[in-house]
Amino acid sequence: MTHSTSPVEPTATAGGSDHGGRRILLTGVTGFLGQAVLRSLLETTEDVRVLAVVRPKGSVTGRKRLEQLLRKPVFASWAEEISKGSGAEGADPVDGKAVVKSLFDERVEVLEGDLTDMPEITVPLDTVIHSASSVSFDPPIDEAFRTNVGGARNLYEALLASGQDPHVIHVSTAYVGGISKGLRREGSLKADVDWRAEYEAALSARERVEAESRKPETLRSQIRAAKLRDGRMGPKAVAASSEEARRAWVDERLVDFGRTRAQSVGWTDIYTFTKAMAEQVAEELWAGNGHRVSFVRPSIIESAMKKPYPGWIDGYKVADPLIMAYARGMLPEFPGLADSILDVIPVDHVVNVIVALATQETTRRGEDAYFQVVSGASNPLPFHEMVSAVREYFVAHPLEDDKGNPISVPEWSFPAVEMVEQRFRAKELSAKVGAAAVAYLPATRRTRQWTSNLHKATSGLTTLRKYIELYRQYTKTEMVFDDANTRALREELPADFLETHDFDVTHISWREYFQEQHLPAVTDLTKAYSRAKSAQKRRAARPAPQLAERADALAVFDLDGTVLATNIVQQYFAVVRATKPRRTWPAELSGLLAAVPGYLRAEKRDRSELIRLVNRRYKGYRSDDLRRLMQGEAGRRIRASIRPEALETIERHRAAGHRTVLVTGALDVLVEPLQDLFDEVIATHMDEDASGQMTGYLATPPLVDEARGNWLLKYADEHGADLSASYGYGDSHADAAWLALVGTPAAVSPDLGLYAVAKKKRWQILEW
Repeated sequence: MTHSTSPVEPTATAGGSDHGGRRILLTGVTGFLGQAVLRSLLETTEDVRVLAVVRPKGSVTGRKRLEQLLRKPVFASWAEEISKGSGAEGADPVDGKAVVKSLFDERVEVLEGDLTDMPEITVPLDTVIHSASSVSFDPPIDEAFRTNVGGARNLYEALLASGQDPHVIHVSTAYVGGISKGLRREGSLKADVDWRAEYEAALSARERVEAESRKPETLRSQIRAAKLRDGRMGPKAVAASSEEARRAWVDERLVDFGRTRAQSVGWTDIYTFTKAMAEQVAEELWAGNGHRVSFVRPSIIESAMKKPYPGWIDGYKVADPLIMAYARGMLPEFPGLADSILDVIPVDHVVNVIVALATQETTRRGEDAYFQVVSGASNPLPFHEMVSAVREYFVAHPLEDDKGNPISVPEWSFPAVEMVEQRFRAKELSAKVGAAAVAYLPATRRTRQWTSNLHKATSGLTTLRKYIELYRQYTKTEMVFDDANTRALREELPADFLETHDFDVTHISWREYFQEQHLPAVTDLTKAYSRAKSAQKRRAARPAPQLAERADALAVFDLDGTVLATNIVQQYFAVVRATKPRRTWPAELSGLLAAVPGYLRAEKRDRSELIRLVNRRYKGYRSDDLRRLMQGEAGRRIRASIRPEALETIERHRAAGHRTVLVTGALDVLVEPLQDLFDEVIATHMDEDASGQMTGYLATPPLVDEARGNWLLKYADEHGADLSASYGYGDSHADAAWLALVGTPAAVSPDLGLYAVAKKKRWQILEW
């Protein structure tokens, strides 16, 4: 079949764009592919105007989000090229940034909205490029269908409602045909699956899973786990943790729903399944109503060959997480077929096909309008050759570990899936056992480091397992994608167009592409991330900055383990030694030691329970006697046990005009030696009987965990304090509840529970 090509002229059926040129509606403009398409249209055409569908985010408008692209490398590099290319032969230099910004202002409009809630199309269109989709391979089934299928449906219904007849370029994926072997030809899928039925079932799945998540047996399990994990923070924290776990359970179930449903009808994952359903939507709603649609099916899109510049990539893409895990020595083996074809395509090849269809006149319709932008048939890349190229590169240019030592990369033997699975299970079991063992150790700097290392190992294994499960299908495939239509399209295009928009994959040397362009690019991304992490660590290790002087700021300190290195059990025994005969000490100590296991269990359940149990031992003491004791040697010992870093921090806050407050579960009479250090001391008071002896029962519940948080909210309100400008210092998991209320929380030599919270929330961790 012969097809003529020439630049597209605006047509009456397209609405006759009132600006005299062509208007192209572009979805997915903020994505990897969309950014490159937008630059190509602006850079290589003069009469094209773009209407970009951009979703506002919070208070940031769609227009503002679009203009933020100007700071990204894809457009910043263009501005730099313009600036460098100006000023030759005595000409005045040109501000490239201003030129690109002017092009945006003149030729790019924004349709504020989202495909899941598509706004009305009121302007004339000549072409539509639909490249928006969820790029996650494993989202919950309802989210995948709502975005990829519902978004496509909404777009085509909006186009139908506009009464226009633009040419739609529908970007899909080469893997849209599902799992199979042999040659995968271009053309309609003819799948025996109804997109409407699948769409409705997917959306209703969440309702069913939500109901299942609320069953008593499911909730009881989550409550038990939440109590073990966050019980020390208080009942509200347990409830919040339990609800968070329920929601995560719902998402995990819906991810499983999507993965399993996709595989049950012959697709690798929910991403490729929903992309197939979206093609059905386009065929039924647009092509089925007599309109023109072209399908572009790229394989695995990776960094650019030439444009916008060699090696350009916007974050990790499909293959890159596995490549970098291998480079870090984290992936000793991978269960792929060594001789399978890994179909990779540079992003600019995909862009050039899209721009060709959008700007060059072609008459291809029907089965001739499915274009697989792939490499497998014309320039195949065996998986083992890619691995060899990657290994050679990282042998010559190894990454470095945290100590600056080069990381050795393994040599894969491509073992069976079962062997890799056994090794992974062994590593996961080792990490799980290690985490369980560390949980029973005292909280020291070393155990905190062990906990951090184990968390990294567990997180890394979880991520690797996810990637392996997702990508194993792509690296053991025996499919080869045909690109006959794409090659035929290229033959029809003018030579001058191909000079700047070629997409001939036969000219690619894969070894050179990976070693000279792609791997340096993704390595730079990794190093940039590592530099950012290192800078963050350096900032955390810097001396404390000068505190801002504010009269409305609080500095709230916990006592045990924070200001003092001792705890309430040690403090009680110090009182025993100061008030009772030496001969009674062994019995008292023996009783304390026998009670310690119970105290530890109580603290794990609820810190207020521990405080009550220990303070019960003061029954029979007189507060006046304890007060005199604190005015003597015992008080001086308490002062001497103040951590130097705590004393310095308290003084810094007082110098800045902050109101310093000590809040503790210890008895008020026992902390009187510390009163002059703080503006206010809030401690526990014990009831006394008629004779003046302590009863062993507290006058009010101790201020711990969320009770301290509620007290702090009221205290700040009464004193006109701004909690967002305030500071908090605590050492226990129970302190997390109130530390979360202040603007600058600090975990001081924290226990493992608080350490985990502080790491997750990026709180300051201090070793005093």
